[in-house]
Amino acid sequence: MSDPYFRIANSALGRAALRRLSLPIPVPLRRYRPGEPLTDGPVLLLNAADDLAEVVHSLGVDVHTRTPPNGCAAVVLDARGVRSSRELDVVPRLLSPIMRSLRPHARVVTAGLPPNTAATTSAAVAQRALEGSTRSLGRELRDGATSNLVQIEPGAEHDAQSALRFLLSGRSAYVSGQVVRVTAAPEPPAPIDWDRPLDSTVALVTGAANGIGASIARVLSRDGAQVVCVDTPAQNDALRDVAASIGGHPLSVDLTDSDAADRIAAHLRQAHDGVDVVVHNAGITRDKTLVRMDADRWSSVLDVNLTATERLTEAVLADGLLREGGAIVATSSINGIAGNRGQTNYAASKAGVIGLVDALAASLRDSGRRINAVAPGFIETRLTARMPAFTREVARRLNSLGQGGQPIDVAETVAWLAAPATAGVNGQTIRVCGQALLGA
Repeated sequence: MSDPYFRIANSALGRAALRRLSLPIPVPLRRYRPGEPLTDGPVLLLNAADDLAEVVHSLGVDVHTRTPPNGCAAVVLDARGVRSSRELDVVPRLLSPIMRSLRPHARVVTAGLPPNTAATTSAAVAQRALEGSTRSLGRELRDGATSNLVQIEPGAEHDAQSALRFLLSGRSAYVSGQVVRVTAAPEPPAPIDWDRPLDSTVALVTGAANGIGASIARVLSRDGAQVVCVDTPAQNDALRDVAASIGGHPLSVDLTDSDAADRIAAHLRQAHDGVDVVVHNAGITRDKTLVRMDADRWSSVLDVNLTATERLTEAVLADGLLREGGAIVATSSINGIAGNRGQTNYAASKAGVIGLVDALAASLRDSGRRINAVAPGFIETRLTARMPAFTREVARRLNSLGQGGQPIDVAETVAWLAAPATAGVNGQTIRVCGQALLGA
């Protein structure tokens, strides 16, 4: 989608003019390309205990413990040892001196503890405080840099490798100001091909004919999955094109039909003998303020975005159809977190998706499976292209990266959550919003 401000900001004259006016200057983000290095330069490791240092070194990156002369592409600060509010000064003491050495698109990752695992009240308070410093740092960074916090449960250090890989790489280009909790995976991780982490898996993607859903299908296929692409009969031609382009399987179903979930489950059982990844992406909007919200607008959005998701989830969990180690990834929205004028129906449905994740996480973990959600912010799609120009422009700028995200940004996050190596991440909602000013 065309973004005139972005083009102006990245021209020599435009950049100079915007600097004089003290206006935000969005830059092209560093996104993942197959075969490229995990980071595009040195990784500075600060204050790291041996267990985390071992994990960072295992990533195959160029690790330094002092600021390299040519600057840092990434920084990992180990703050798990912070036990009181007074000890929080480790953040400015170690990070402030190296801020000017950060390269464009740098990644700053702080490692902390889940507050509920801290040994004392003071330690729990301090670990929770790291969320505030991490998010505020994300607002201060420039040139496409991001800041995120990984809370690592004691004993789950090696399970954090997948989260660190994601957050240090170009895959997380539009993810900033987020908190990722890592717990010990139910089973030790098997040897992993990090270039094709979904090899020999079957993935189902709803709403796969266009936009974000099509991008998710392509990325899952790129990562090795055999993808079943689901969309409504009205999207049949586009659905077939997407499926054909990735060697996938089109399945034309209206998710609001009373038997839709059973039909999809039957297909997965008969054609694939089960499924490893289920991505609930299908969704619609029917916006009106509540005083003008008719029953059809309300029910149609809830039926597609939430009720169909619940029914399909129930169907794939029946009789072990979702295989052991399997993952469900649902699509929420930052509007389901912060709300949005004229979207009481949509926000209710997307908040309900987060409720589904919260409700099922513990029981799925007990059975060796997991569920998470992504919450996109403003993503450049055909739907957002129809927004009024002023509203669209405001939405693009109201985040720390100063631009709209791309469907690939959501797809990369979904693929990371779907990968077997991410088994230690469960019951979470990860915002893919460039650290939007609201709800992030």
